[in-house]
Amino acid sequence: MKCLHFAVAACIAVSLAMVLQAEQGGARTGGAAPGTTNAPLVGGTLTPAKPDARGWGWQVKALINPATPRPFYNKAKELLFQDKQITSYTISTYNAEFYCEVARHYDYIWFEMQHSTMSYDEVRRMILACPGVGAAPMIRMPDAFESSIQKATDLGAIGIIVPTVDDALEARDAARFSRYPPFGRRSSGGGSFGQVWPGVDYRATVNDNMLVTVMIETLEGVANAEEIAATHGVDVLLMGNNDLSSFSGWPQNDARYQDALVKVHDAALKYGKYFGNAGAQYLNGYVLSSDTRMVQNGPARDGWTPPARGGGAGRGAAPAGRGRGDNAPPPDEEPVIGLPGRGK
Repeated sequence: MKCLHFAVAACIAVSLAMVLQAEQGGARTGGAAPGTTNAPLVGGTLTPAKPDARGWGWQVKALINPATPRPFYNKAKELLFQDKQITSYTISTYNAEFYCEVARHYDYIWFEMQHSTMSYDEVRRMILACPGVGAAPMIRMPDAFESSIQKATDLGAIGIIVPTVDDALEARDAARFSRYPPFGRRSSGGGSFGQVWPGVDYRATVNDNMLVTVMIETLEGVANAEEIAATHGVDVLLMGNNDLSSFSGWPQNDARYQDALVKVHDAALKYGKYFGNAGAQYLNGYVLSSDTRMVQNGPARDGWTPPARGGGAGRGAAPAGRGRGDNAPPPDEEPVIGLPGRGK
């Protein structure tokens, strides 16, 4: 059966590649590419769909309980509902003091659990060090298993990011295990969520505050973008830009690659979800920049910059010697692949 699954996936990928080839015949609001003036925007052969009067995320908004207090205590979701772009800081090693500093300046914190050796308990201790500090604590999961998502939500995370989602079944698991009934299948139990979110009716409001992001990183995921976007409880479709370039073999400025992004963009728009790119370079210079609502890393909302590598203080950063200078981990940024002069 596993061999059959891979065979089907390969057929889908090849079919999508053929379709795409046949069809070719203030930094948070888009604009020219960095370092250029009036440069043409990078895109493919497809013209992205435009939002209608309902705008982005209309289905996500329609599912919110009118009794849920606003603004959300999930800062990232609240900003999305205000049609703002959201950026993060990625943390993949334990440093509670540093987390409490950077979380004051960003929309959400991307706790990296797919490509790190951090433990759930280390994430829990960081979040508990300064509950409600500002940025929404979100975890990029290693998988969409019930056991993994249960740990992430119980420790107080109010957003999950699930990588390499190829079909609606994976998207369904990400959404349903993140929320309590009647809409989800999150089990009631203990955890530190009550300490992280004191003074709120957590059980009644966390479903609406939860932000479920699924990453599209393969051609199979692109081919199934509509069924993924149509999945109840999914809030954001986020392109895994480096992996999509790696898995497809297409550079990110290749028209086929850009057309793949447009297909996911249009699916998210059609089904009332939000669209994002993991690569912060997509905030500027691309046809889809103005519609990129969510990125990994990127600039802080208040202009703050973290300490430079090696301990030098950045603009607005705290001085070294308080857990932020020489000991401060840099953001865990992946190398940008598939763009000229920036890797292969």
